[in-house]
Order: sequence, then C-alpha cells, then structure tokens
Amino acid sequence: MDLGSLKHAEGATKSKKRIGRGHGSGTGKTSGKGHKGQKARSGAKTRLGFEGGQMPLQRRVPKRGFFNLFQKVYQVVNVEDLNKLELKEVTPEDLYAAKLIRKRNVNIKVLGNGEISKAMEVKAHAFSQSAVEKLEKAGGKAIIL
Repeated sequence: MDLGSLKHAEGATKSKKRIGRGHGSGTGKTSGKGHKGQKARSGAKTRLGFEGGQMPLQRRVPKRGFFNLFQKVYQVVNVEDLNKLELKEVTPEDLYAAKLIRKRNVNIKVLGNGEISKAMEVKAHAFSQSAVEKLEKAGGKAIIL
C-alpha cells in the first residue's frame, strides 16, 4: 500500500451540480432561479442591508448618543491585586500570566483601590494619583510605558 493507491471512502465524494445543462438535468432552463425578477438576472447582487428601495433598517432606527473615536480604553488593575503577586518588577506580561488582565493588546491602568505592603516596580500605560502615592509609600515605583 502506498499514498498513490489511496481512494476516498464510498460516498465520500460527490460530483458538483452542473447548472443550466438542459431540462433533463433537473437544473436546466432557468437554472434554479425561477422566472424573471432582479435575482434571476446575470450579475444580480444587492448590497448588504438593501431592502429593495424600502428605507433600510439602519436608516429607520433613530440615532442616539455619541461615540468617541479617540477614546482611550484601559484594563483596570487595582493596587490590592498587585499585592498578591510575588514579584519585584511587574510588567503587562506578568499581569496577563496572573490573569489580572484579559487581553494583551489593550492598555493597562493601575488604580489605587486597596493597600500594598511590598516594594515593587510596576510598568503600565497609566496610573491614578492614589496608586502612584501608595506604590511610592511602599518603596516601589510607577513606570509609564
């Protein structure tokens, strides 16, 4: 037995449907498109959300609120969570490994909720004022990435 002699199991392969090959084929004449109409024409495609000229849903629904494209999104880590780590230097990779953050590519902000008793060097994208004070009081450092 070699690779050249391998065959598919019986019934595993199926020949493709040949459309528009005469009325004896079962899919001849109109080729499964019915009679006339927009979808029966060649090259017939409508854009996503098109409702045949009726006012589409995304335009019928009222607009509401404001979405700031320049908004900065942060993952939040509290000082009390950092206190559980047994590290001298804390990086975003360490926080991800400890499951304190969920995503690697989203910025991290350290907030000052809770107390910290260890001196540690924390690297993050943003810090609250109280978090910086608590880290420095414990003998550590807050480094902005």
